[in-house]
Amino acid sequence: MPDILAWTHAVTDDSSHDDVLEAYREVVCDLDREVAEAGRPAGSVALVAVSKTHPAARMLPLLAAGHRLFGENRVQEAQAKWPELKARHADIQLHLIGPLQTNKLREAVALFDVIETVDRPKLAQALAAEMARSGRRPDCYVQINTGREPQKAGVLPEDADTFITDCRARWELPVTGLMCIPPADADPVPHFSVLAEIARRHALPVLSMGMSADYPAAVRCGATHVRVGTAIFGRRPPLVV
Repeated sequence: MPDILAWTHAVTDDSSHDDVLEAYREVVCDLDREVAEAGRPAGSVALVAVSKTHPAARMLPLLAAGHRLFGENRVQEAQAKWPELKARHADIQLHLIGPLQTNKLREAVALFDVIETVDRPKLAQALAAEMARSGRRPDCYVQINTGREPQKAGVLPEDADTFITDCRARWELPVTGLMCIPPADADPVPHFSVLAEIARRHALPVLSMGMSADYPAAVRCGATHVRVGTAIFGRRPPLVV
């Protein structure tokens, strides 16, 4: 694995990393403004900087600026990038925001602080077993497929109540919130509203919803976490596996 210290020099010498910091500050300012305009308390919406497919060097300007909340889409990629960064910054909070396969479950529980994509009984049961084995209990969000899109992961809205109840009572998972990804070409507000209503029924405090293109609407609908990648890091480079 490349040394993070070597990456630090790359950050200092590469003006593109200044662009990352500038874009990050713009997003933070915009998010603060949206929160204020929605009449919500300052700091009530957390920014998850989505760093998937970007190299670890791109994280360094944000870490230097004090940002500690990041999201990754793939367990394997996160394993190559985050252990050394977390060793240097113990207060990093790392969220898994992509689908979790059961064959990567042990690694995910060990590395991530939040798993946002709990979406099926088999996964929930396996997570419970791994948490019992390892003693590590990252927070879990249930992913709701609000658009009922067959190509996307997530529990269907009509199945959400039973699944959430089973996750908490039957498998005793630390479920603290919900997550959704609305259809790309749809008005996101109805989807955010569905998520907020399900969370209300179950007294879940966390709503992870809203990305680079629609986080202002998510803030107005009650998001507690927004997942922003492209607006901070730019277009994602191809993932090399």
